[in-house]
This record gives sequence, C-alpha cells and structure tokens, in this order.
Amino acid sequence: MSSMLLHEKNILIMGVANNRSIAWGIAQSLAAQGARLIFTYENERVLERVQKLVNTIPNSLICPCNVQIDEEIDMLASFLKEHVGIIHGYVHSIAYAKPEDLDGLFVETSRNGFTLAHEISAYSLAAVSQRIYPLMTEGGSIVTMTYIGAERAITNYNVMGIAKASLEACVRYLANDLGSYGIRVNAISAGPIRTLAAYGIKDFNGMLKKIEEITPLHKTVDTSEVGDTAMFLLSQLSRGITGETIHVDAGYHITGM
Repeated sequence: MSSMLLHEKNILIMGVANNRSIAWGIAQSLAAQGARLIFTYENERVLERVQKLVNTIPNSLICPCNVQIDEEIDMLASFLKEHVGIIHGYVHSIAYAKPEDLDGLFVETSRNGFTLAHEISAYSLAAVSQRIYPLMTEGGSIVTMTYIGAERAITNYNVMGIAKASLEACVRYLANDLGSYGIRVNAISAGPIRTLAAYGIKDFNGMLKKIEEITPLHKTVDTSEVGDTAMFLLSQLSRGITGETIHVDAGYHITGM
C-alpha cells in the first residue's frame, strides 16, 4: 500500500494560469502525494500555456471550462464522469474583478463590476460544486482560495474583498449542505503572492514590502506553503475540519496593522 496521502485520489483543479499561479503550487503538492489531477482552462487563449504545465505531471487530464457558462460546467461534469468516474477533491482558485474596480474608491463600483466579481469569484464555487458533488461518492474535500480583504478593508482590493467575503460565506453554507455526503469544504486565506492576478492590484510590491516588516514570521508566503496546506485539507489528515478559513499568511491576520 502506498504511503502517499493522496494515492489514487482524483482531484479537480481550476485556476491555473501560469507557473506562478497559486493553483499550480497546489498542484505540485498534490502530485507529490500521488493524486491524479484534472485541470481546467478558461479559453483557447490560455490553453497552450496551461497544457505545457499539465504535461509535466504524469496521468493528468485537461478540460475546458468557463465558469460563466453553465453549459461548460455541465460539460466538465460529463467529462469527469466519463474519464475519471469518482472525484475525491476539488480546488477552486478562480477570481476576477474589472481592473478599474480595483483602483480608486469602492463606492464608485459599477453595478456590472459588482455582479461580475461575485459571479466569477464566489458563485463559481457553488456552481461547480453543484455539478460535481454527485461524483464525490466516497466523500471528499473542496478547497477554495480567499484573502484577508474579505475581513478587513484593504486599499486597492475594493470589490474583490466583498466578493471574497461572499466566497467565505459560500464555504460555510456548502460545508453545511455537503457534510451529510461526507464532503468537507474549507478556504485558505493566503498572504499576498506574486501571481498574475496580483499585478492587477495597485502598488502590490509596496504591499509585499510592508507585510514582510510586520508579520510575526517577518516574511511573506509562497505557493508551496499554500500548496502544502491545501494538500492537508484535501487529505484524511484534516478529516475533522470543515467550514473553516485557514490563514496561510505568516501570521499577518493577527497583527494590529
């Protein structure tokens, strides 16, 4: 019997954009523990980039899915049922807001911008979970990515903070719904990391420098640290944890600044 924590476990990962993505860091940690991974990509524009990464992990699969289109989520569920069968885990690492809504004042957010941020960043977790929990017949674990901007007003995070607060509420309600099926649902609140998405936040480098100064560990975190926490949450080691938001931020969330 394999000693790897995720041996013969099938795990869906949504949100890999490039090798700096948090989702890619998670994929590395899961693959190291023997998981079979199924990746999605949003559209043809990013397919080649994501496919190159996927090709580095043996036995992994890839399937298109734009979470704004219900039919594509249905097609993903059909793909999983046909090619994989049972799903044991799902990693949701998807978020988006219009760049203009991450700059200036939150009070200026447009109706469309507010709706879009929530649809992609929060509702997508519920929409995908709705289609795949019937495939999680042996129970399992769902993990999503959030940020402290859900709890506190963070300059230049604006509408995304509101969307992440919605996402964290979704985690609690999904955990309550799916617990009877043996499915756990948790969130990781990661510290800021230099990802493609992060560069949409004004003065991101300045934010990192300040955080390094005030965190208890006097550092920021990287994707491998987040990846290992996700691996823990997707394994039986965390079998008693659900509806939780775990901070992987070098302790930033406990500080008074």
